[in-house]
Amino acid sequence: MPPQCLNCGASVEHHGGLCGGCWSTLSFVAGSQCEICGTPFELAMGEGAVCAACLRARPVYHRARSALRYDEAARRLILSFKRADRTELAPLLATWLHHAGQALLEDADFLVPVPLHRWRLFQRRYNQAGLLAHALGARCNITVLPDKLVRKRATGSQAGLTRVRRRRNVRGAFDIDDRATDIVAGRNLVIIDDVMTTGATVSACAQRLIKAGARRIDVLTVARVVRENDETA
Repeated sequence: MPPQCLNCGASVEHHGGLCGGCWSTLSFVAGSQCEICGTPFELAMGEGAVCAACLRARPVYHRARSALRYDEAARRLILSFKRADRTELAPLLATWLHHAGQALLEDADFLVPVPLHRWRLFQRRYNQAGLLAHALGARCNITVLPDKLVRKRATGSQAGLTRVRRRRNVRGAFDIDDRATDIVAGRNLVIIDDVMTTGATVSACAQRLIKAGARRIDVLTVARVVRENDETA
């Protein structure tokens, strides 16, 4: 088949990419961003600047970075990957993850995808975070731990919930496989997911990994919600 845009199907020069029109609709995170949570600043800030939200309450993870702002264009692309069996998008999204997370990946020992509950995995047939982690791991030669962090409790959708309700929804939802403690202890781990909204899910994962003895936890997502006054960390 001739190469087509992975988003709209228009003809392109090479397989596995986007056409110019679709590329131009995406808003990549660039320029100054919070040193901790990675939220982009509207104005240029000095190196090491930290957003107001992280100054109020520092996240449990060390750093978080995302490739895209989660706007309508990013939403359409990610939902196609996540819910419409468009798994061929994984290598392209992993390329963006690699670019956004270079500093996080330099001394990472393992990539840890955010897990799905077994019933959600049965329904969807694949874990989008797992596909991203494996594509990224192959690209940067970092081992993926696909089943060491588990979601022991089924949680409802986070969509539409407030920050507080999101945290309650995932509280105690994650656990470590008994065989994984020795593997993660003293290691630098990067949690991989598709979208970061308030950070409740990745924070719950990070807390459990830290409890298991992980040395440092970073977070890398394809996209992140960016709200005015930075209420996303």
